[in-house]
Amino acid sequence: MAVTGRIDGVPSEVWDEEVLAPQFGYEAQALLPHYVSIEKVLLLEYRRMGLVDPQGAAAIAGRLDELTPELIRADPRDNMSDIFFAMERHVARGGTAPFAAWHVDRSRNDFQACGQLLSCRENVRALAGDLVALGRTAAARAAELPDSPMPGYTHAQAAQTITPAFYLSALSEETLRAARRLLTTYDEIDRSPLGAGSMAGQELPWDRDRMAGLLGFREPQPHALVSVASRSWALAVASELSNFAVLLSRFTTDLMTWSGAGFGFVDFPDALAGISAAMPQKRNFPVLERIRGRCSHVVGCATQLAFAQHGTPYANSVEVSKEAGRHLPAQFAALRSALRLAHTALATATFRTDRMREACEGDFLGAFTLANLLTLEAGVPWRTAQVIAGAYVRAAIAKGLSAATPDGPLLAAIAEEHGRRVPEPAGLLSGSLDADKAVRVKQSAGSTHPDAVRALLAAQDRGFREVSEQWRLRGEAASVAAARVDALLVVEDTAEGIGDGPADGIGEGTPAGTGDGIGADPAEGTAADPAEGTAAGAP
Repeated sequence: MAVTGRIDGVPSEVWDEEVLAPQFGYEAQALLPHYVSIEKVLLLEYRRMGLVDPQGAAAIAGRLDELTPELIRADPRDNMSDIFFAMERHVARGGTAPFAAWHVDRSRNDFQACGQLLSCRENVRALAGDLVALGRTAAARAAELPDSPMPGYTHAQAAQTITPAFYLSALSEETLRAARRLLTTYDEIDRSPLGAGSMAGQELPWDRDRMAGLLGFREPQPHALVSVASRSWALAVASELSNFAVLLSRFTTDLMTWSGAGFGFVDFPDALAGISAAMPQKRNFPVLERIRGRCSHVVGCATQLAFAQHGTPYANSVEVSKEAGRHLPAQFAALRSALRLAHTALATATFRTDRMREACEGDFLGAFTLANLLTLEAGVPWRTAQVIAGAYVRAAIAKGLSAATPDGPLLAAIAEEHGRRVPEPAGLLSGSLDADKAVRVKQSAGSTHPDAVRALLAAQDRGFREVSEQWRLRGEAASVAAARVDALLVVEDTAEGIGDGPADGIGEGTPAGTGDGIGADPAEGTAADPAEGTAAGAP
């Protein structure tokens, strides 16, 4: 049986090898389960509209459940190397012929758009698990080191005394915010395109609300053309992934710097180290280079996706849906890999607090505090206090002194040169240049003070629990919907409750349970292992 009467012949060898067969292979691996889910929902709609009886729908559902990537094959002669036609062929060759109206009033356009969006949602939920796991690990490591001084940097220069806890809590804060933003994006794109047809809607009375609910969507996309022409949902997700990749790359750059021989603040186990083939003394950390390199792929994919859509007509086209869309699965794979590596590196890192303290004591990171004390305790005008503090640092360095060896007479002499008398200069120096005091001198919320950091971490813990619960509910909605569809297709369960959406239990709340494993204890590894289920790049 032919699949078209409009053209003669079969796809050319080049066309098939370069485009059709690779696309078929990608869809068979990444989208086939979603296509089967869509077909089952369509069967329920055909049954609701009286175009098939329960037995006929159940028979086709059984044939659809047989489909696997290994079973279905691209064949230019048999199915034009198109997975939609291949699925039709498989069903038609079963023991019972499909009912005459099967696939009536249907299009591949909304079918494929729906499958792509279902896959995207699945990948977003898995990625959210990785984000939460990384953020919780950063917070757990921060909780270990709230009192240990380390230099904080501005303009690549040592600036003020902070702690590893303060720095790592910034990473956990950023990761929590990313998980929340991604949740907002997920809810925004959670609209089913199914029922839009080719572009202008469909001719049968399809219940788009019910179909959306049976696929676990929040609602249908209200506009038919938007359903098949727009891939703004892909751009929105790609943008969020790119934003976090930029952030992760910047944190990784710090780790690369601090683990270098010039600093020695951070060390990693031999299991994450590399060697030089020529220089036996070297111990490299290429894992950090890999993280940063994969973050660049994430940003590149977002740019490619945008450029591949730019300048195209606002209509359904393979240029947008498939050529541009191929970059999104590759982006997910790159970021999930980077997150897995970052999680492992952070979980196993050793923070050399002795080297950090030594760096603090060897510099004058408390000069800002000294200027404050000159004003608040000695009555020196602020700008003059800044000049005196800077002059003291310059003179101390010239004498070979460090912050650990304060010189009260030197400070007094410099103050007198600027027309100011400073009582107890030694006390001012000890109160400002001591590394441990510098950690606690900050009083504002969100500061490096250990109590402020602990408060931040406590708020983040609540935030991670809240966002994890929200992601759990999204994953559960998808899994519950899939189970509901299978239950409705069983012949014994079709005597009642089929015709109306509410009777199907769609949109009436979500039972308890988890679908994505988000929110696992960081000590047990990532909540959703990136090695499992990572989408391959589409050809």
